[in-house]
Amino acid sequence: MKDYPPIILTDSSILFAYYSQQDNYHKLVCNFFEQCSSELITTTACITEVMYLLNRDYRTQNEFLQDLAQKLYRSIPLISEDFIRIKELNEQYADLPGDFADLSLIAISERLNISAIVTLDGDFDIYRRYRKQPFARVYLDP
Repeated sequence: MKDYPPIILTDSSILFAYYSQQDNYHKLVCNFFEQCSSELITTTACITEVMYLLNRDYRTQNEFLQDLAQKLYRSIPLISEDFIRIKELNEQYADLPGDFADLSLIAISERLNISAIVTLDGDFDIYRRYRKQPFARVYLDP
């Protein structure tokens, strides 16, 4: 087992790649899940995005939902303060533009003080926590 941080934010890109066998990163992400014993945190916004991306196959969507029900991932609900922060982030990253699911992860990372994130999204090299702190990217090993 690889030594990962105890809690890792999990982006939609990782979840989609895990459930989509056609994704170029599927095997790499499967390897990560086999090696990782960390608590994996995501948001409802990311779950919604993954469900949308998996919309061609209800069986795969249901597998994803079953894993959520069995707490393979923990979904953190957004609270009022998160929406205020997401609004600020949406303005700050207007040139990207900021994706709601990504911005929800930034808000959660700040509220819960979680810096580790596993993602295939290069925007997390640009995004900053508390306006100046980079994320601690968890990189996938082949």
